[in-house]
Formats: sequence, structure tokens, C-alpha cells
Amino acid sequence: SRNFPGVLVTDIRMPGTDGLTLMRRALEIDPEFPVILVTGHGDVDMAVQSMRDGAYDFIDKPYDPSRMVETIRRALDKRRLTIENRMLRRQVGGRDAIESRLTGRTPVMIALREQIRAVAQTDADVLITGETGTGKEVAARALHRASARAEKPFVHINCAALPPDLVESELFGHEAGTYPGAARARYGRFEHARGGTIFLDEIDSLEFKLQAKLLLAVQNRVVTRLGSNDPIDLDVRFIAASKQDLEVAAQQGGFRSDLLYRLNVVTLRMPELSARREDVPKLFLHLVDEAAARYKRSAPDVPGAVLTSVAARDWPGNVRELRNAAERFALGLALEIGGMEPETEAGDGSLAAQMARHEKSLIAAAIAANQGSLKATYESLGLSRKSLYEKMQKHGLSRTDFQSDA
Repeated sequence: SRNFPGVLVTDIRMPGTDGLTLMRRALEIDPEFPVILVTGHGDVDMAVQSMRDGAYDFIDKPYDPSRMVETIRRALDKRRLTIENRMLRRQVGGRDAIESRLTGRTPVMIALREQIRAVAQTDADVLITGETGTGKEVAARALHRASARAEKPFVHINCAALPPDLVESELFGHEAGTYPGAARARYGRFEHARGGTIFLDEIDSLEFKLQAKLLLAVQNRVVTRLGSNDPIDLDVRFIAASKQDLEVAAQQGGFRSDLLYRLNVVTLRMPELSARREDVPKLFLHLVDEAAARYKRSAPDVPGAVLTSVAARDWPGNVRELRNAAERFALGLALEIGGMEPETEAGDGSLAAQMARHEKSLIAAAIAANQGSLKATYESLGLSRKSLYEKMQKHGLSRTDFQSDA
């Protein structure tokens, strides 16, 4: 483990192996791992070279036990600081990864980010659910980047796009000669993810018979290539995503219930945009900036009227649809959203409730357009200062949620 809290003390010369080989293997796992070599009189030159190759220290035989104890103590102190620094970097980097990928100040998004931060510190398998376009892959990548596996591969497998005749070979790999055309042995996608994260997107589309083999991999953390009887250990985290309710699918016989229970140790629910309408204006601005940077263009100013239209419209395609609109805007293309009639939200469909929701969205859009300036906001809306404050309090809006992060 890269975060093993101890040190390695080894003699250079041992029956059947040697300390230098052991040191190299340890440093392959963690280049900062402290290795203390114990040497005979004729091994000093070799030990000095080993220090250059990454050993922490070496001790000549015969040695004073107090010197050995002191060397180990210093190595343990260094190891403790190394692990603490890694944890701090991961916490800061993870927070940045989560905040930058999953923006929004609504309670549902704040709770989601906190849940991801908590799960990232564990190795639990995760099931992410939500409508199409809500950002399930984004959440999976954020979780991976915030975890101890961040430096290892993130392997995205779209279960709906796997070729039916090659799906087992694609996932589990094969040995040479397993079938016509398999001239060489091939790693499967699962093996490529060793040490990292396997993201099984659209897992609800995986054929039932393959779910049994997936269950074995998830349950036993091993994979067996086609044409082989030798299991290969897997050190991975599984994250699965589905737009369907897998519990319902399991009840109807379309999904294995035992696989479901193995995968949903933790369940993350991605909210629809309609459930966080007040996030839409600032999220749109964020996506416009992202698109402009990606296309190497200057980020255009977003007029308040555009933000108002964006906020007033429902986005049935969720963040994916909003991102497409932001990319069009960043490229200078017409959005053609102003005249679109918003769809009725689920829940309270009374006129008063709908008007309240749209009032909240319009005020949020105006605050975002004015970068949190309340004076500019109430002037642009034709409201008094007191009236704006009362409406913000009524809708739970805060100016700090819309101020520039720069």
C-alpha cells in the first residue's frame, strides 16, 4: 500500500533473495518509502550506490542497537510526515476537483459534494443514479480525483456500447489463441484499471448473463482471462451508473439483485436541474467560461436578458443540454431559447407555486448577471432595495452565491 505507515529494514544478503531486489520492489510501489539496508563490511560501496537509488539509510554490521533504534525512529517520523502531506494535498486537490466539477450552492448540491468527499476517503463501491444528462460521469471522475486512487487509471466503460461478440474479451481480456484472430494475449479493461477506478456507465444495459461474471469480479476482486484458469487479483474501486431504478429492474428480473447489493454500498443521487433552478444562472456562466477556454477564445459577456431566459427555461436534458447551450453561446451562435415555453415542473402545479418558482429563477439570474451587486440587481429589475431583500429572503437567495469566484 502506498500509505503503509511503517518502514522496511532489510539485510542486503539473504538466502533466496537480496535486499536490493526487495528495495526496488518496495520503491516501485512507493518511491518515497523509507528502506534501511543492513550491510556487511564488504557491502559498503553497494550500500552507498543504493542510497543514490533511493534507500533511506544503511547500517554497518556489527551495529549498535541504539543506532538502529534511532535510525528507525527518524525514518518513521519522515514516513509520518510524507503520509500527512499526501493526505493534505489530496484533501485540497480533492476539494478543488469536486468544487470545480460539481458547481452549485443549492442545499442538494452542497449535500452531494459533502457525500462525495466522505466517500472519497473510503474504498467503498458506489452506485450513481440520475436522469440522463445530470452528470453521473462527472461525479464519478470527481470522486476518483478526490480519492487515494487519483494517480491511478480511471477506466470508463460504457456498457451500452460494448460489442456483443467481444464484450467478455473487452472486459476480462484473453489468452493467445483463445479464438480466431487472437494471436496475442490481451489485457482486459479491468486489468488496465489496476490500482484505480472502474466506472461502469449505463450498467443497466449489461446483458444478464454477463452480470454473473461481473458479480464475481466485484465480489472476489479477481478477473480471469478468456482461455485461462488463473485468476488475476484486482485492486480497484467500482463505480456504477444507471438512469434506471435498478431495484425495480431487479424486482422485474432484468438485473441481478446480488450484483445490485454489491455495487450500491453507497448510492449517490444526481439531482435534475429542475430541482436546483437557482443554480442554473451561475452554472451557465461557469460552462460558458469552460467552453471558451476549451476553444481558446475569450469568454464573452453574458447579458442579463440571456441569463433571465436561461433561468426561466426548463432543461429536460439537464446539465448536458445546458452545457451544449453554453458551448453555442461561447462560439457566438444563437441560443434560440428565449421563446421556448417552460415545461411544468413536477410537484405543486398551482399558479402561485409556478409563479414563485419563476420569480426565484429570474431574481437569481439577475443577481448572477450583476455578479452579486444588489444595487445593480434591484435597479435592473425595477424593484426597491427593500423589496429585493424581502424577495431574496423569501426564496432563500444570498448574494454570496452569485459573486465572482475570481
